[in-house]
Amino acid sequence: MKNLLAPLLCALLLAGPVIEGTAEAREAAPTAFDPVAHKRVVEVSEQLRCLVCQNQSIADSNAELAVDLRNQVIEQVKAGKTNQEIVDYMVERYGDFVLYRPPFKLSTAILWLGPVCLFLVGIIAFYINLRRRKRLVNEATKPLSAQEKALADELLRGSKE
Repeated sequence: MKNLLAPLLCALLLAGPVIEGTAEAREAAPTAFDPVAHKRVVEVSEQLRCLVCQNQSIADSNAELAVDLRNQVIEQVKAGKTNQEIVDYMVERYGDFVLYRPPFKLSTAILWLGPVCLFLVGIIAFYINLRRRKRLVNEATKPLSAQEKALADELLRGSKE
């Protein structure tokens, strides 16, 4: 029992500062950001894709890169740049992939035409498969010969067991 008491006391003494530091609550620091500028930051942030999450805007993402991008947007809004200038800066720095709605050009054609092409390929494959199955069914079914027809008639009348 004495052998376990010393390590336990050491662990509690070392964990004390950690526990105290996490229990401390702080108030949020007020920001000197006006509502109009905040609205602009949100508008721009919703147009930009988080490069880490890829399915969220930088306004919705909590990834470190998204936070950095939001801070860049905030700094540029404070510097007096227009929304389009901020978006252009981000595109210049990170490419068209940073936009949720990339422009249609040669480098982004696959983003716009890819889903349509896949849909058309699926429809064509479905049509070919249907035609192949119809042909196989038609080949597998053939009309009854006279002998088979006579046998079927007899069976239906019940004269042959």
